[in-house]
Amino acid sequence: MAHAHTEKDGNHHRLLAAFAVTAGFMVIEIAGGLISGSLALLADAGHMLTDAAALLMALLAMKFARRKPDTRRTFGLLRLTTLAAFVNALALLVITLLIVWEAVRRFMQPEPVAGGLMLSVAVAGLLANLLSFWLLHRGSEEKNLNVRAAALHVLGDLLGSVGAIIAALIVMYTGWTPVDPILSILVSGLVVRSAWALLKESLHELLEGTPASIDVDKLKRALTLGVPEVRNVHHVHLWQVGERPVITLHVQVIPPRDHDALLHRIHAWLHEHYQITHATVQMEFQRCETEDCELTWGASEHAPHHHHH
Repeated sequence: MAHAHTEKDGNHHRLLAAFAVTAGFMVIEIAGGLISGSLALLADAGHMLTDAAALLMALLAMKFARRKPDTRRTFGLLRLTTLAAFVNALALLVITLLIVWEAVRRFMQPEPVAGGLMLSVAVAGLLANLLSFWLLHRGSEEKNLNVRAAALHVLGDLLGSVGAIIAALIVMYTGWTPVDPILSILVSGLVVRSAWALLKESLHELLEGTPASIDVDKLKRALTLGVPEVRNVHHVHLWQVGERPVITLHVQVIPPRDHDALLHRIHAWLHEHYQITHATVQMEFQRCETEDCELTWGASEHAPHHHHH
């Protein structure tokens, strides 16, 4: 390459290419599934649909992440990526239900399946999946929830296509058509597993959960030990926006000679040990009035001295 791309650009191009491949083949698989009467192909196409959606959302997320924050949205639109992952997971679960429903119906009354056509479409689908998985995996050095979600889908897709190929071979050699709905259910099982993980992760982030990699109690203890002037750490709130951790905390300190230098050291410590670049630190010389370190809603928040419950 003559001109150096940034990592973000590289990811963007890879996602775009993977999206084109996946969306194109999804259409082929749906057509193939309908013409050959194969449910396993349709299950795989359903998989590819969510795949294409995942890739599209990852693309949009990158676009949004580039938009500058403004006064109404101080984090910009970074959360949209998380919301996209959440919606995507829900869509996956719905499609899975539809396919399992149809599979059960087919199992009761088998329908003819054109094995040869099914096989050729399934093999083509497998190649398409391999191509898009390769495209995405070159970009997965970055721990981006959406790129990872998309790669997860494509992996499930690979297995889905393999299932469709096996079903096609069995239909061709034995003529036993119920293998098609059976394998479509197995493919759906794979989808549910990845969808569930994605649902949990994105919901945790939407509910302002702490990033999985950081233990708040440990952080409080480590900060007290790591910076000698710090006596106590409380009122810690830690969450993440997009992929970035954000923290606010109160620290009770021994009155320093140089207030700003100490503040700087605390920020540097958070950055060095926890890679937190966005921190808001409130320094106090006395213990906090309210001992409880939770968010307290209501009267006591505004009038801490006369508690009336």
